[in-house]
Amino acid sequence: MGIEIERKFLVDTAKLPPLLNGKKLLQGYLVPRTPSIRIRTSGNEAFLTIKGDSSNGITRSEFEYPIPLTDALELLKQCKGLLISKIRYEISHEGHLWELDIFENENDGLIVAEIELESEDEEFALPNWATTEVSNDPRYTNASLSQLPYSQW
Repeated sequence: MGIEIERKFLVDTAKLPPLLNGKKLLQGYLVPRTPSIRIRTSGNEAFLTIKGDSSNGITRSEFEYPIPLTDALELLKQCKGLLISKIRYEISHEGHLWELDIFENENDGLIVAEIELESEDEEFALPNWATTEVSNDPRYTNASLSQLPYSQW
C-alpha cells in the first residue's frame, strides 16, 4: 500500500531563497471527500491520485497513477468544486526536499510548504522561511481548498 507522510507549513515570503524552475499544476477532485480522487496535470504529464483518510493529519494512504493527458483534461471538466491552480517550486534544505506551492485564482495569497517524510518521527531541519505548521488543519488540504477557497475564509 502507498503511504504519504507529509507535513505542511505556512511561509514567510520575505525569507525565501530565490525561486527557480517552478512548474504549473492544475488539479481537480472527482471526489473531494475521503477517500479523495484527484486529477492533476503538470506540463504534458497527468495523474489520477486516490488519497485515504488521515488519522493524525500527516499520514494517509496514497495511490498515484499516470494517465493520458487527454483523459485528464476531459476528467478535469467533470470535477466537483474549483480547479486548484498553483506553481510548485522544489527547495532543498539540509538533506530534505521541500515543495513550495504558490496558489492562484480563488486561492491567491496562499503559500504552503510541504515536506514528505519516511516516517512520522523522522527529524528534519525547519527552514527559517517555514512558519506555522498547518498539517492538522483540514482547511489547507487541496481537496478542501477546491470546495472552500482561501479567498472565502
